[in-house]
Amino acid sequence: MQAAGMAEESRDVVLSDLQIALMRVLWARGECSTAEVAEVLAQSRGIKHTTVATMLTRLEKRGVVALRRDARQVHYRALVSESEVRRSMVAELLGSLFGGDARALVSHLVDEAEIAPGDLEKLRKRLAKGGREHD
Repeated sequence: MQAAGMAEESRDVVLSDLQIALMRVLWARGECSTAEVAEVLAQSRGIKHTTVATMLTRLEKRGVVALRRDARQVHYRALVSESEVRRSMVAELLGSLFGGDARALVSHLVDEAEIAPGDLEKLRKRLAKGGREHD
């Protein structure tokens, strides 16, 4: 399910860790001013206002966020959903590290991570349903 105002087509959107943190502010709060985003990231990551403003400008140029000017303030909102970014970044990881082999990725996760037996059973049920539940 896509949030209102999100782009309908699927796009390749690969973001850095800091860009994801910034986007999470927009996904959680909706439209925010640069100052509001900067305040959250200053508290959680020690990021300066100018850095946030630069990142938002770059994301706007890429079509990831939209801006709206209100007098002297600029407000931003996400144009891509978190699930779109997740899907795109997992596809990138799958292609670059696992040669597109989803079974190799799942095998790696099972071998390398501590996955509880209950989690594996949930995964089996989800795969039996066709693999797509909630986004």
